[in-house]
Amino acid sequence: MQFIVKYKLTLIGVLLGAIAGYMYYSYIGCASGTCAITSKPLNSTLYGALMGGLLLNSFKKDK
Repeated sequence: MQFIVKYKLTLIGVLLGAIAGYMYYSYIGCASGTCAITSKPLNSTLYGALMGGLLLNSFKKDK
């Protein structure tokens, strides 16, 4: 439980990034299938989760 409280902002970023990554795949995606990130939903979702976690982690204040 302490882990969730401590990394709450990062976990929210991961969740929102994963949703955004999957939405990017489903609405924009890659028509030819040769794009490394957007050709498969798993790749796009994981990349979005990583970017969302990193983005919101940058706003975390250190004590």
